[in-house]
Amino acid sequence: MFTAGAVFLAPGDGTAAPLASIPRAAGPPAGSVEGLQARVVRLPKDPAGWAALGMAYVQQGRTTADPATYARAEKALRTSLTLQAKDNTDAQIGMGALAASRHDFPTAFAWALQATKSNPYSASAHGVLADAFTQLGRYAEADEAVQTMTDLRPDAASLARASYAFELKGDTRQARDLMRRSLTAAATPADSAFAHTILSSLTLQDGDAQGALSEARTGLRAAPDDSALLEASARAHEALGEPAEAVAEYQAAIAITPLPHYLLGLGELQQSLGHKDQAEAQYALLSAQDRIRETTGTPADTDAILFEADHGRPQRAVAMAEEALRTRPFVAVHDAYAWSLHRAGRHAEALEQADLALALGTRNALFRYHRGAIHHALGHTDASRADLEQALRQQAFHPLHATAARTMLQRIDTIE
Repeated sequence: MFTAGAVFLAPGDGTAAPLASIPRAAGPPAGSVEGLQARVVRLPKDPAGWAALGMAYVQQGRTTADPATYARAEKALRTSLTLQAKDNTDAQIGMGALAASRHDFPTAFAWALQATKSNPYSASAHGVLADAFTQLGRYAEADEAVQTMTDLRPDAASLARASYAFELKGDTRQARDLMRRSLTAAATPADSAFAHTILSSLTLQDGDAQGALSEARTGLRAAPDDSALLEASARAHEALGEPAEAVAEYQAAIAITPLPHYLLGLGELQQSLGHKDQAEAQYALLSAQDRIRETTGTPADTDAILFEADHGRPQRAVAMAEEALRTRPFVAVHDAYAWSLHRAGRHAEALEQADLALALGTRNALFRYHRGAIHHALGHTDASRADLEQALRQQAFHPLHATAARTMLQRIDTIE
């Protein structure tokens, strides 16, 4: 959820002058990219303005999936650091968020550590530190950073991170309660949309597809062009057995932002419906995005790894997962590695990774299915049944794998 390290993070609690203290001329909104661009033209020696512009570019890059935007973010943030090299907390936060967006979590951690040292009272700095710890698999330290952030500023950002900490441990009730509090504390439409997206996801994890759809619809009434909410609505429709509505919502989300997990979700849904050409069109876009990723030297995300494992070359997926795991030993990467190993026929190794993916107690139906299928390949019928049944408690958790899970359970029952 926080792999970009920039959710809700707005410079302003560091040491530089806050945006509100700078006189503004008429023109674009001050917090927009255009407004911040105008500000640095007007005040080119202002480190806070450059830091704010850099963070705005990071946020924009997360929603557009455009690597060029990250290059603009780095240029702005380094300009800020050139203007103020010492104790420039806002720029350090921005650099940490940027590194996380590029999946360079060791670098994100280093920048976050600098930010917390330059300003120990910056909640945003502790938020970036928490995100880095989480993706580095240092979950206890992530919890401590989230607690510090919440103690400093119990706002939408800190409450959302606290929610995620409980979600990772499988406590979806507490995660929902905290996300409700985050929604109540939301200060912007983007904060509210994000909260509704996560609430929809948590509700779906608990097997309530209708409730998940209701959460997504509530968010969409206020933010009809929010791609994450559209994708959440698509997954809820899919779980309710409404594929036409799910396809339409996926297509609307992709038209706004063609993020890899939207493309993979739609492609696999189309494949499950027998729409081969439509599925292949999404897979072709995914492959093109991955070729761009390779040129930048960025490690693969889990969507790309799983896509390669299921629709490409499993051995390549194994290599991609191993590269990602070196700098991101996070539960989702362990799961993607487990599935890649399984698809490559290395089931015993796969089980070790699947156990790591579920070690915290995460209630992720796909993780459960992956481990259930691995147990099935190893002949562990009782363990396989337990995982597969748990996965299927979430309605239609996957358009292709849900059918496979039911088939495996039938085989187990037949054998016994």
